[in-house]
Amino acid sequence: MADPATSSTAPPPTRRTAFAEGVDQVRAAATTEPGRLRIIGALLALLVVAFGAVTAWQTSDRAAAADDVLHQSQPLTTAAADIYRSLADANTAASSGFLAGGQETAESRERYEKDIDTAAEGLVTAAGNSDPGSPSSAAVTKLNKLLPEYKGLVERARTYNRQGFPVGGAYLRYANQKMQKEMLPAAEDLYKKENQRLRDDYADATPYPWAAIALGVLALAALAWAQHRTYRRTHRVLNHGLVAATAAATVVLLWLVVGHTVARAGLEDSYEHGVRSLNVLQDARIASLKARGNENLTLVARGAETVKVGEETVDAYDHDFTEDMGALGEGLTLARRLADDRDGATPVAQAESNMAEWKNRHTAARAQDDNGNYEQALALVIGGKGATGECFDSVDANLASALEHEQNEFRRAAGDGLDAMGGLPAGAAVLAVLGAAGAVLGIGRRLSEYR
Repeated sequence: MADPATSSTAPPPTRRTAFAEGVDQVRAAATTEPGRLRIIGALLALLVVAFGAVTAWQTSDRAAAADDVLHQSQPLTTAAADIYRSLADANTAASSGFLAGGQETAESRERYEKDIDTAAEGLVTAAGNSDPGSPSSAAVTKLNKLLPEYKGLVERARTYNRQGFPVGGAYLRYANQKMQKEMLPAAEDLYKKENQRLRDDYADATPYPWAAIALGVLALAALAWAQHRTYRRTHRVLNHGLVAATAAATVVLLWLVVGHTVARAGLEDSYEHGVRSLNVLQDARIASLKARGNENLTLVARGAETVKVGEETVDAYDHDFTEDMGALGEGLTLARRLADDRDGATPVAQAESNMAEWKNRHTAARAQDDNGNYEQALALVIGGKGATGECFDSVDANLASALEHEQNEFRRAAGDGLDAMGGLPAGAAVLAVLGAAGAVLGIGRRLSEYR
């Protein structure tokens, strides 16, 4: 009898993992035709369902981005541009009212107050749509702090001006400096941030869903192979279930490619013939507002602010006016080139004509001022008919008309792009489920022949 102390016990057999056992079962099943058919049916169903799921996921993301372009980021970009324009126009109206002195019209005062209110409302909207701590939120906070400071300086300038104190001009120049050096740069920064968000949404909405397309092609190839295999073994041309699955997958793939191509074309059209034109027109309108403000301040300062240009010392505000008019001219030229129909090109061409006349009248006003005829120069700038203010108002009105037209063009094209993706995520999911069911039923029909 063996000594128990010296006898060795055989180690217990190692338990195999569930995965390994599953692999063995699949291998065993693959040795028979029914087993192979079950595996083929499961893989076909999985491929079709995966195709539908990825299609629904990718098209949902692109549709959401396209919806943001149409209903959120572009309107917010326009709102940011309106904040900038309202601030610049308020500055222009304030300088015009200052030049009028005690004869400031109710219309001029109302324009200033309306611009300030519009800017304040725009800041409230921007604040509500900005993420806390974001760069946009910081710009909005800065503008909310500076706006009442600017209003206070303008009111002091008006008060002293009505009393005939020269210090009123200094207050107005200080208010203008705060607007030009602090407020408008902050508003421009907000506009750029919103414009970047708009470009990001376009970048999310327009790329082709290559993963879904690749899965669709793979699913169709697998279904074609399965039908060819069935034909070789049975000599039956059609398997109704597999044909139905192939038809469903084909519809989803065609819908995906055609729908996204149409959507992409609409979104690209909305950018090329909508957003680009809007940006150029908004910049041109801002340039005209800045030019008008500097033209007024030339008369307010009366040579108190100068700048060195080469070897020559010139009036700082008149120098800025010239640069602003140059930017306006370049913007109008580009806007006319981008306009793709008469309704868009006509107001731009009219604004160019108004600008040319504005420059001629400004030259005449400067000549009167340089010759010591201040009152005549003032009449040529803020007077009624024949004044530069008349040209500025025409430029501004024509640019507003062009902006409205391009905004409508944007909405139409972007709306068409969004509509082209309508129903695609849900439709792809439903058709994928039907296609998977067809594949399973088609393979099941073959399996029934072995029972």
